[in-house]
Amino acid sequence: MSAPMMFRTKDGLELRGELAGPGSAPLVVLLHGGGQTRHAWAALATRLSADGFAVLRYDARGHGDSDWSPEGDYQMVTFARDLLGVLTELARPATLIGASLGGVSALLAAAEAPQRVRALVLVDIVPRFARGGVERIRQFMQAHPDGFATLEEAAAAVRAYNPHRPPPRDPQGLLRSLRERDGRLHWHWDPAIIGAPPSVVLSTRLSECLAALPASMPLLLVSGAESDVVDPEALEEFRRQAPQAETIVVDRAGHMVAGDRNDAFGDAITAFLKRQTAAAPP
Repeated sequence: MSAPMMFRTKDGLELRGELAGPGSAPLVVLLHGGGQTRHAWAALATRLSADGFAVLRYDARGHGDSDWSPEGDYQMVTFARDLLGVLTELARPATLIGASLGGVSALLAAAEAPQRVRALVLVDIVPRFARGGVERIRQFMQAHPDGFATLEEAAAAVRAYNPHRPPPRDPQGLLRSLRERDGRLHWHWDPAIIGAPPSVVLSTRLSECLAALPASMPLLLVSGAESDVVDPEALEEFRRQAPQAETIVVDRAGHMVAGDRNDAFGDAITAFLKRQTAAAPP
């Protein structure tokens, strides 16, 4: 069972989430990617809570059930600030698992407040990512500004973006990522999230954060073998930047690693967390 959670950001927005698993167990915070919601982590959250972890997942500002920013403040540092506020309220260190946007937020937060982070898992995101893949994500999020007439139209758009993933048996699950307005279905995110393309300045800042992480902080990168965001060149650059990190490349998975190969992804995450728990001081 999951308990609903609500956090308030420094600028007054409400972030909606849920906490599952034993309350006193090692804490894991799951941070979704841009254009996703906390529901993207449903299978992993169920698996980890059954394995004895406390698991928090929440919708980032501008996504899902959380508030949209009236000022359109969706800077990467703002997402990281929101995360630091959540960790402060939880009042105990957590393992952060962040995909794409969530990974950027997690890396920024871990570098700023390492005492609040037990371990860090980056899911298909590195400081010097391949910009072509990021641009493809932006194009998908910018498409269909007028929404969709039917659920089938939305499902077709997802299939066109990710053609190598088998279609879900029941497209009704996609409704968790859509909202009805004026008789049409729209994606759940605030269009202002898309903003300007990521800059070289961001990559430089993320590289600085990676270098600033304590050597004692366990670090794992899980990427997709078919990812166009963490391509072979980006992966090798990460390995040079963080030789202490573990890296796992999931076969037959793209940027959406968890959705493409959920079982293989869950195996990698569970094994990493169990190793860290076993190695932690009593």
